[in-house]
Amino acid sequence: MHVAALPTRQRILDVALDLFGTRGVDAVSLDEIARAVGVRKQTVLYWFASKDELIDAVLSAGAAELVLEIDAAVRVAPDEPLARIDAVVAAVFRPAVRRPALLGLVRQINRLSSDHAERLREHVQPLVDRATSYLATEMDAGRIRRADPQLLAALAYATVTGIATEPEALRAVGWTPDAAGLRRLRAELRSFLRAALAP
Repeated sequence: MHVAALPTRQRILDVALDLFGTRGVDAVSLDEIARAVGVRKQTVLYWFASKDELIDAVLSAGAAELVLEIDAAVRVAPDEPLARIDAVVAAVFRPAVRRPALLGLVRQINRLSSDHAERLREHVQPLVDRATSYLATEMDAGRIRRADPQLLAALAYATVTGIATEPEALRAVGWTPDAAGLRRLRAELRSFLRAALAP
């Protein structure tokens, strides 16, 4: 569906997500969002009483979209831990190709107010809890190497999102931001994680 055909509230959310994810939450005003949507600022404030409320709604929608991508990938992956980790990596990279601003929101976590960051963490905490529980179970079964499952999940998260969301740092080492470059990057990352986690 074309953005203009969406209901006004959804159009505001979509535009705000794209602007926040590409330029940063602090750099974007409600006036800019309203202009990009093609409505007056009062219309934005009708749907979202303040910029803080809009930020919360965007973070909630972005987190929900990522959680859905990851859940869907894990459901169809083979029952083998390294294959499931491959599936998660692929799921995280999908938005990097389709909608880079979604992963751009992830970069914003450390720049958000503590209240916004806490609410974002609340949205992704169930996914984190499932991941650490899964890793612990697979370690106990000897299917991946023994480590602290919470620390391992944090390191995997930092590696995947860092690589997926820092194109400028990657360009410095010769990476090309095109479809072939993303495929090569994803393949290298999957090989790295497989080697790091193999029992």
